[in-house]
Amino acid sequence: MRLTDDAGVTLHFERPAQRIISLSPHLTEMLYAIGAGELLAGVVRGSDFPAEASALPQMGDSSGLDFERIVHARADAVVVWGSGNRSVDIERLRTLGQSVLVLEPRRLQDIPRHLLLLGALTGRDEYARAEARQFEKRLAALQQRYADRAVMRVLFEIWHRPLLTVNGDHIISKVLELCGAQNIFARLPRLAGEISLEQVLLSNPDAIVVGSEAADAGVANWLAFPYLKAVRAGNVFTVSADEITRQTPRLL
Repeated sequence: MRLTDDAGVTLHFERPAQRIISLSPHLTEMLYAIGAGELLAGVVRGSDFPAEASALPQMGDSSGLDFERIVHARADAVVVWGSGNRSVDIERLRTLGQSVLVLEPRRLQDIPRHLLLLGALTGRDEYARAEARQFEKRLAALQQRYADRAVMRVLFEIWHRPLLTVNGDHIISKVLELCGAQNIFARLPRLAGEISLEQVLLSNPDAIVVGSEAADAGVANWLAFPYLKAVRAGNVFTVSADEITRQTPRLL
């Protein structure tokens, strides 16, 4: 079996992987979504959906990996997030002889594609196809529902101090576009980056969406600026950070 990942690397497997290490919470969730959670030999901290993922052996986090533990796990494949895991860590995994599958979701259509790729990796093709079809059906329904809506200019906040947002290449921007919104910082040079309060005041968005698990705090931070269009209209909203930042079927 040959699989080509999003880094353009082709990996060869004699059989479906029986032991997998997932180095991103969203990849852990994707594997459970196709019925392959039982194959996980390790995850990174923060892999908490579904709940049983929290009990799996932890192999590090975004700030650093436990390479010794990863090697000792003897996994058939290590799945990583291209922009979420450090490139130096990905390269080191390869030099340690790991079969590394790099996935980099930038579009909503990448989610069903990755479901199918993980299905091929694990031999869960049937489950993956069903999950992918369901995602595409729901996606098409949302596209039709919001097709004729007036465009709203939106700030998406991923952190408040410092103030961080995403650019137009980020999948969050694709979520905004799906719902008839335009990311006012789509031209940022990096996927995620710091912006100033002055830039927000100058752009004066129609709405502000905060990715946070603390709903009240997310809104309260902006109430000091009643002259902002979004604040004046009561268009400051909070969405679950986990649900909108994890590139999984839950994103819809």
